[in-house]
Amino acid sequence: MADRTTASLTILDRLIPMIEALPDGVHREQILEEAQALRRAVAAFHMEAIRFRMFAVDRLLRIEGDQGPIRGLFDDLRHALEEAGFHTRSHTAP
Repeated sequence: MADRTTASLTILDRLIPMIEALPDGVHREQILEEAQALRRAVAAFHMEAIRFRMFAVDRLLRIEGDQGPIRGLFDDLRHALEEAGFHTRSHTAP
């Protein structure tokens, strides 16, 4: 199992400090909490929690204005998780 999550955990270990470095904003703490919960879900190999937390982080990033480098890294995370066989969306994108 660890091999399937290694790339995603590595990305999360880069993403979380970037979120921590964001200026204080209405949703910064919530994004950080969700990203940390997402890391725990990936480490635990919990598929439903991964999908739920991905949705939450994605939604909060959009609300905060899609911070450029963070959005790119988040998209890399989604790709790594999907390549590992995790479903990160509740439906298939068109």
